[in-house]
Amino acid sequence: MADAEGRIKASTLAMDRSRIECHVKPLIGRRTVAALKRRDVERFQAGVAAGKTAKPRKEKGRGGKGSGGRGVAARTVGMLGTILEFAKRHGMIVDNPARGVRRFPDNKRRRFLSLHELAALGAAMRRATADAENRTGVAALQALLLTGCRRSEILALPWAWLDMKARCIRFEETKSGPQLRPIGAAAVKQIAAQPRLDECEWVFPADRGDGHFMGLPRVLARVCARAGLEGVTVHTLRHSFAATAAELGFSELTIAGLLGHTVPGVTARYAHVPDSALVAAADRVSERIAAALDGFGAEAQVIQLRGKPTRRSVATTRE
Repeated sequence: MADAEGRIKASTLAMDRSRIECHVKPLIGRRTVAALKRRDVERFQAGVAAGKTAKPRKEKGRGGKGSGGRGVAARTVGMLGTILEFAKRHGMIVDNPARGVRRFPDNKRRRFLSLHELAALGAAMRRATADAENRTGVAALQALLLTGCRRSEILALPWAWLDMKARCIRFEETKSGPQLRPIGAAAVKQIAAQPRLDECEWVFPADRGDGHFMGLPRVLARVCARAGLEGVTVHTLRHSFAATAAELGFSELTIAGLLGHTVPGVTARYAHVPDSALVAAADRVSERIAAALDGFGAEAQVIQLRGKPTRRSVATTRE
């Protein structure tokens, strides 16, 4: 795995190591790789799903019990299959015993917002900002909806990575490594409207200190309560971008390129300049979402601020 560490994000490696310690070692850690059979991997998946590796969580700030489950089992088998494929490629084993194993559904939530729900959310955002909701948080929610980016990609976005002329974000680090991500004109306009604070590198800075904004789930929960929306998480916003792209008729490969997934022949080809087709697709998706947030053409609220912008005052023309 040594050569993989240079290509995998540190947080992903940490999660993989946790799965190895929590699930792989306790159940099959004494087996040699060469002795593993497909049936062993199937039994391993069933054991994790049944809670054989369950134990109390020790991480600070997280309660409850790590009980495995079908989703955890499926993702752990996927990781194990990747490791075993590495072993096969380097001549350590002849066949990958995880290949062909039917993984359990991962049970990830696929909730997304319809256009009418986006309109309700947009109206709630405008009411919330009028009632002194954290404007940096609201602006970050808008950016997530308009770009389809992951939460960490938007909250930890420095101004230096935003290329407004090329309409893209030049990420130096993502889950799949450095990446160029096309974004639509509506997204560029919304992000560029954020005030630049002196000596602050972040587009969405923290209210205090030198870091970036962190309290997004709480802001989202308050805004969704106003909108009467249930079951909405920060990741729902990314799903909503993808669902809007699908509703507009874009292919799975195009959507994957917009979301920054590693897809041979799509994202890998655009390492230096954004592809015009993906930029055009991003334009249409972000425009559709922006229109829905504005109530399908309703007049946007303009909030006038006095004095120099502060960390608590993010002025936009589309709240």
